[in-house]
Amino acid sequence: MYADDLALAHLLADTADSISMARFRALDLRVESKPDLTPVSDADTAVEQAIRATLARARPRDGVIGEEFGSSTAPAGTGNRHWVIDPIDGTKNFIRGVPIWATLIALVEGDRPVAGLVSAPALGRRWWGADGHGAFAGKHQRSATRISVSGVKDLSDASFCYSSLAGWEDADKLEPMLGIMRDTWRSRAFGDFYGYMLLAEGSVEIMVEPELSLWDVAALVPIVSEAGGKITDLTGQRAPGDGSTVGTNGHLHEEILERLGGGQNWSILAG
Repeated sequence: MYADDLALAHLLADTADSISMARFRALDLRVESKPDLTPVSDADTAVEQAIRATLARARPRDGVIGEEFGSSTAPAGTGNRHWVIDPIDGTKNFIRGVPIWATLIALVEGDRPVAGLVSAPALGRRWWGADGHGAFAGKHQRSATRISVSGVKDLSDASFCYSSLAGWEDADKLEPMLGIMRDTWRSRAFGDFYGYMLLAEGSVEIMVEPELSLWDVAALVPIVSEAGGKITDLTGQRAPGDGSTVGTNGHLHEEILERLGGGQNWSILAG
């Protein structure tokens, strides 16, 4: 059902990759601070502008929501499809020359992400998935391997991934986080998209973050879900929820929900 949309997402990613790689580690890279004091580079804006231009031609009846330029409304009566774009997820890595950053492209129907693609050109890898199509990874669409979450069922055997501890401390969730870290086999901080893609590939079992925007998470949902995962907020509701996210391989989902205090205003991506 979404094969054409995934093919378009790959074309959008091709354009994004060519722009972002040309600016990665460029000596004349321009970086500014947004009103929320987070950085934005000229690559962020150029990538989003290029994606929007292609979507305007290829999907003129779809809406677009992007991190840098907000929401564009599709013509009246066109349904509830919109594309959600994060031109560079991991901008802080990008501007420091760390290769863990990606363009995130999602198709959302209503409030449900139905197709997603993550392209990390500096790593030479992409991940994508759509409802009913499975989840895949590879350098490009013609060189793809189907991926799935791990079968680990015991927390003591699990690899725990997180972006940072500061946000969880601000939310008074540091002690539960440290408890999970003590009880898991291994813990490492792989931030942004990367922890979720490792989850979808079966390399880690849990990924948590205290705060995300729609463009940070929409593309991840179909990939993790189609890899065999479950993705919700902390109350057990479908993601994207209220902003915070956690991922597990499904077997550990309920335990992580309970340990992080399910029922409060926190989200979890459980895969």
